[in-house]
Amino acid sequence: MNPSTAVAEAIVDELVRHGVEHAVLAPGSRSAPLAFAFAAAADRGHLRLHVRIDERSAAFTALGLARVSGPVAVATTSGTAVANLHPAVLEAAHSNVPLILLTADRPHEMRGTGANQTTDQVAIFGSAVRYFADVPAPYGRPDEVADMRSLLARALAACAGSRGGAPGPAHLNLSFREPLVPDPGSAAASWVSSESSPHGRTAVHAVHPPRPGQPDPSAPGSALALPWGPRTAVIAGDGAGFAARDFAERGGFPLLAEPSSGARSGPNALGPYRLLLSRPELGGQIERVVVFGRPTLSRPVSALLARRDVEVVVVAAGDGWPDAARNAAHVTHAVHMARHDHPGEAGNGWLAAWQEADHIARRAIDGVLDTGTLNGPLVAREVWAALRDGEALVVASSNPIRDVDLTAAPFAGDAESQAGPLVLANRGLAGIDGTLSTAAGVGLASGRLTRVLVGDLAFLHDAGGLLVGPSEDTPDMQIVVLNDSGGGIFSLLEQGAPEYAKPFERVFGTPHAADLAALCAGYGLAHVRVDDVAQLRAELAEPRSGRTVVEVRVDRNALRDLHARLRDAVTHH
Repeated sequence: MNPSTAVAEAIVDELVRHGVEHAVLAPGSRSAPLAFAFAAAADRGHLRLHVRIDERSAAFTALGLARVSGPVAVATTSGTAVANLHPAVLEAAHSNVPLILLTADRPHEMRGTGANQTTDQVAIFGSAVRYFADVPAPYGRPDEVADMRSLLARALAACAGSRGGAPGPAHLNLSFREPLVPDPGSAAASWVSSESSPHGRTAVHAVHPPRPGQPDPSAPGSALALPWGPRTAVIAGDGAGFAARDFAERGGFPLLAEPSSGARSGPNALGPYRLLLSRPELGGQIERVVVFGRPTLSRPVSALLARRDVEVVVVAAGDGWPDAARNAAHVTHAVHMARHDHPGEAGNGWLAAWQEADHIARRAIDGVLDTGTLNGPLVAREVWAALRDGEALVVASSNPIRDVDLTAAPFAGDAESQAGPLVLANRGLAGIDGTLSTAAGVGLASGRLTRVLVGDLAFLHDAGGLLVGPSEDTPDMQIVVLNDSGGGIFSLLEQGAPEYAKPFERVFGTPHAADLAALCAGYGLAHVRVDDVAQLRAELAEPRSGRTVVEVRVDRNALRDLHARLRDAVTHH
């Protein structure tokens, strides 16, 4: 067996040994040894292989897979193919998602010579990766395969955060020298088997790390004990997990949970909390905030975390923590309330006041939405309400995730089973890119019906992610597109004020004339356009099998006025 083939098969075998269940491959020549090895492993049933033409879509598909199944490998050829991984690598780095990046490269002697598809790939992702190694081209020396296995074990440990750091991407830049294809008639090497156990392999348990933001029960040190007394609120940002809900309910505290926190459920969770934070008798009375996960959605929450009169306690696993306001008083891996006889905050009416205000605010918002035409907040409310246990929802950045945050009623949620829909969003860097590919990865890894709520620009940005070859698995996906022909979120920001109307439409609104129905037809997706709430509810109630796009046309010119009416309705109730 030639050296390139032998090392590539050892790499794939080592991934399988460490529990990697999925790999995503984009086509290329220099990466051929990896392609053959992954194809052989998939044929043997050792992992599931997903092939994508576009490396950017491949990386975001891997991101979605890893959000559900743990570390996922993504393999590319050299040159610009590697650069196209960067957006997903950055998202994975900031949201602690474990990816193993296997980028093929030319041998060292070809670098800097003008060789085709050769550029400087060394540390191309900079500080975004948890681990990096530039691996010379194998040439058949003794122990070459054993060394590669050891290197993979280190990379997987760093990727999964199993050695005390936060999970995230790891990058192996792998040089290969010809021949790049298996020798004719050669059989798979004896070490390529998920059953074998060669001597000298480094055993590192590096799969299924704690979810981002959740306390690691194996972390050193004791949990922080907080005294009773201060009026406390719990904020659950992206990836917070059930720990946030559990702490809020044990303490009797209001729970301000983002949609992708995994904690927006139970009696303490609030809906339109961002509109309640401005109230002096509620937000103005908060004395302590306990933060789980990474909150990024709303300015009122950011303002609360920046208040110098509020004690901020951050609960975070790994070696970093979210504190954009640089105001954290305590950072800990776990937290509990001090154990002594105390009625808790619920006894003095603190939680009850928030719950009552939340109930009234939700009715006020529904009153505004139910009297108008289709709009983003209304569609977000209906998509959330249609979710069933066992389904998944992926929400795009920009307006969709904020619309859900404003209108989504917390799930009832069984505190014992922690069951319910899986809700995810790319909040590491909150980009609109890669949303469809991420959702496809989530669906493929989980086997769930995956709903997607996405704006028209995010949909068009990742239209290439809809391109899946006839030999590839496709998940059941219902993609709800809020089509307001442009960037609706800017209407709600400072640049959307009337005094900036002249340049606004061209440089912020960015209108387009894309025909989504024709685009879907080209990619072989079913498309349906709905024009009223009844049609929308019918489509959501009976999602079709395969991949379907539900297009909802809305008017962004009325968006600023709509949100003003929503704020007024909550304020005056």
